[in-house]
Amino acid sequence: MAARRTVVSGDFDLTMDELRVVARYVLRHAEDVLPVFERAVPDDPRPRAAIEAARTFADGADRTKLQRVTSIDAHRAARSAPDEAARLAARSAGDAAAAAYLHPLAQASQVGHILRAAASAARIGELTAGGDPAVGDALLDRSRRLADPVLVDVLRRYPPVTGGSSRVARLMSTLDGALRRTPEAGGTEDRS
Repeated sequence: MAARRTVVSGDFDLTMDELRVVARYVLRHAEDVLPVFERAVPDDPRPRAAIEAARTFADGADRTKLQRVTSIDAHRAARSAPDEAARLAARSAGDAAAAAYLHPLAQASQVGHILRAAASAARIGELTAGGDPAVGDALLDRSRRLADPVLVDVLRRYPPVTGGSSRVARLMSTLDGALRRTPEAGGTEDRS
């Protein structure tokens, strides 16, 4: 059976296959940092539910209300998390579920739906290492290598993000610039 090539239109087109590539990329980063939230708030299942909903979509299921609801719930969990690292981890889970609904609008704010989880993971790494920015830089480099050509192509349809006042916004801007300059994206790093 041929894969469905459902297209979401706006300022440009996005296929469901492209949205799944974005969702897998965001999901990869959210899964990496979920334990940070779960150690801080072990009895709150909302971020894990968002990751499971993201996985369902990334693995080929239709996008449904499940991704929307679990994304909102994970973002609510982020607001009540006890520290910055836990907040960023929960928000990353929400971003993973929301990736199914990335809008094809030529707005730089949409880039956050693609790259904020990677930037948040880098920030969590910095926080875990006592605020060491070299750790964040190394994690951004890893995120750059994880981006496959389809993800970079989707990213380039959006205007670039510029700076920002928070550390996560600056990390996201750095990653955005690096990916846009990448002649051919990585996607070669082994998951092990």
